Amino acid sequence: MNKIFNFSVSFAFLLFNISCRENLAQIQPIEGVVWIKPGSFLQGARPNDKMAMSHEKPAHVVSLDGFYIDIKEVTNSQFTAFINATNYVTLAERPIVWEEMQMQLPPGTPKPADSILQAGALTFKAAPTKLPNLYDFSQWWNWTIGADWRHPQGPTSNIEGKDDYPVVQLAYEDALAYCEWAGRSLPTEAQWEFAARGGQETIYTWGEDLELLSLHANSWEGSFPDTNLAADGFVGLAPTGSYPANLNGLYDMSGNVWEWTQDWYDTRYYRELTSRNDIIKNPLGPDSSYNSNNPYGLEKVIRGGSFLCNFAYCASYRSSARMASSIDTPSEHIGFRTVLNIH
Repeated sequence: MNKIFNFSVSFAFLLFNISCRENLAQIQPIEGVVWIKPGSFLQGARPNDKMAMSHEKPAHVVSLDGFYIDIKEVTNSQFTAFINATNYVTLAERPIVWEEMQMQLPPGTPKPADSILQAGALTFKAAPTKLPNLYDFSQWWNWTIGADWRHPQGPTSNIEGKDDYPVVQLAYEDALAYCEWAGRSLPTEAQWEFAARGGQETIYTWGEDLELLSLHANSWEGSFPDTNLAADGFVGLAPTGSYPANLNGLYDMSGNVWEWTQDWYDTRYYRELTSRNDIIKNPLGPDSSYNSNNPYGLEKVIRGGSFLCNFAYCASYRSSARMASSIDTPSEHIGFRTVLNIH
């Protein structure tokens, strides 16, 4: 009897150990990240969201394994540590190779003058007066030679005293390089939205009341792109964690900077997902990018909106909001956060 009892106890203890090992990462706290439990959710625009764009529809049920995600966006301080450890050079700091750029442009596009074809990135420029239309984004974006993560607004700017601000002016490959060094990855688009929603079915991370926007997100309040009323306390970037966390304990899942995700951008992707009639488990996005408005570009999905998002323009501080961004185009309103997958 004792032998049988001992065997049963040993077997139970073995099963317990296996279970503990499988869930060890889930119960051990890791600094700077939050564990998102496995679950299912409705990804995409809510029926009552009047600002939702077609590429946010149709909403579809997604099932995800658990994962860790950064509590805050990756900061200048964290990225500096990566640079110091690896001597990595970001895309915005490298000489431009015309032959590579040419591959993403329509055939026959003439080569720009060498004085223009220099390393740099996109910087925002406020319009002097209200604009008659908001279709041409070149009205508020400049290609600025000398702009990079150390000089977000151009060569005369710097990040001194901004260790806890989100790092920006990074191309997609720069974010990947950081992730590889840190032993992390970028979130999938589904992981990002699941974490942002915090179990809520609401349009915004904080609920349904747009009047609370300035209390919960760094966005553009006023007339875009000419007048920012700074009702939320900031005209440009804000330090990470300046606004209340969502229900998952995550900061800046709405506003401040857009965030890179793993997924290729394809305007048809949500429709194709819902046509499969099966459980959508841990989706990784489409196999390649497709955007009829940018047929030669290679674009990834960015999420979360930024300090430039305005109700009259895109209202991308909504949880389902998504946008395409060329993988080789750094800008001062795109950053990232990382995930740690346990499987």
